[in-house]
Amino acid sequence: MRALFNVVFRIISTLLGVLVALMGCIWISQGLGVAPGALSRSFMENNHVWIFWGLVPLAIGIGQIIWSNTRQGAA
Repeated sequence: MRALFNVVFRIISTLLGVLVALMGCIWISQGLGVAPGALSRSFMENNHVWIFWGLVPLAIGIGQIIWSNTRQGAA
């Protein structure tokens, strides 16, 4: 049962990391002014502060993905 919990937790944790990293990528693309479609109509468009704010969730999301896939399950 514990092994199943570890697998489910790893999947959920990885998906959460992917979503956070994706949000960071969207913020970066809006700050750079290269966001496609409906994302390009935002108050963040061409505002370079959002490039740096986007790096924060991008780094957190990548860290979450790495942590969830390299941690050892409790015995």
